[in-house]
Amino acid sequence: MARTASVFCALALALGLAGCGALPSMPSIFGSEKPKPAELPPNAALIAVKPAWTARVGEVNLPLSVAVSGGAIAVASSDGTVALIDAATGRDRWRAAAGAPLAAGAGSDGKLVAVVSRANELVALSAGKPLWRQKMPAGSYTAPFVAGGRVFTLTADRAVTAFDGQTGYKLWTQQRPGEPLVLRHAGLMLAVGDTLVVGLSGRLVGLNPLTGSVRWEAPLATPRGINDVERLVDLVGGASRVGDSVCARAFQATVGCVNAARGAVLWTKPANGAEGLHGDDRMVFGTEADGKVVAWRRDTGERAWVSDKLLHRELTGPLALGRSVVVGDGTGLVHFMSREDGAMLNRLATDGSPVVAAPVVAGNTLVVVTRSGGVYGFVPE
Repeated sequence: MARTASVFCALALALGLAGCGALPSMPSIFGSEKPKPAELPPNAALIAVKPAWTARVGEVNLPLSVAVSGGAIAVASSDGTVALIDAATGRDRWRAAAGAPLAAGAGSDGKLVAVVSRANELVALSAGKPLWRQKMPAGSYTAPFVAGGRVFTLTADRAVTAFDGQTGYKLWTQQRPGEPLVLRHAGLMLAVGDTLVVGLSGRLVGLNPLTGSVRWEAPLATPRGINDVERLVDLVGGASRVGDSVCARAFQATVGCVNAARGAVLWTKPANGAEGLHGDDRMVFGTEADGKVVAWRRDTGERAWVSDKLLHRELTGPLALGRSVVVGDGTGLVHFMSREDGAMLNRLATDGSPVVAAPVVAGNTLVVVTRSGGVYGFVPE
């Protein structure tokens, strides 16, 4: 029962059956009061960062991924607005309407931007207008992955499908078995060399992007427990890749690293979180469900440091940037922590609404997006 409570309370995410409605809330298990966010000390301002520009899209109530390519960022809002924004200036390269409210977005290779509508439609846009759309058999909470002239989707029935980027023609589908529940949260897709790496039911799976055939499978977590909620170990979006090393998080279960050239698990460690990871060649960083920020050693998985300075502040996934680890919180603040020991280095404000996606860097610009649709660019002074 304790694990069931932590699933609902710490995440504040809706869980649903593929093709079914969200499960009801369970206030009788954990009461009506949320833990009080940690109070913040005066800002240390030990590193110099300044606001560079601000842009806006519509309100963001979807699992947003901010795609970075060619000095531009692709973002999307719940009302169907899709924008490709120049990261140096904050100006639109183009902006378009997908034609329907969105469930997931945005994936991009810098030219093509792909999103998923609430009506289970994959929509590809280019040069400021819709290029094609394809109906999918199930919903998706994961931004499409655009690479190599193709658009790849991960749907709630745990199917991976490839489409031709110019025509929308379906090229192949690979479906894998899994638990009946899925997270209403972004899943994991990335490229490692000539392999498409996807998170499926606690496993990293390497696929041939040309045919969809499985090259390898590497388990990061094994479903356990007495009910479907306790057995949910889907991998969440946001991975740390350095060369062939890919480190990822299984929902409320583990973090771990895999050699994606061989499909070999290097290590796994217990962890209790729902947001993705980031890192460098020495460390992997993550935020836990209670607001702790953790650094694991990339080679062994041993903890290097843990910070409790941001407890219960509803943190995003992290970004390793320069000497900092950057996270957003539920009040719109952006926190800079030392990647060596977790000490607080600086914090910046946005519009007061929650930061809704892990911060990203494009060129020399740090970009964050808020629930109210604010897109903020920051640069070092």
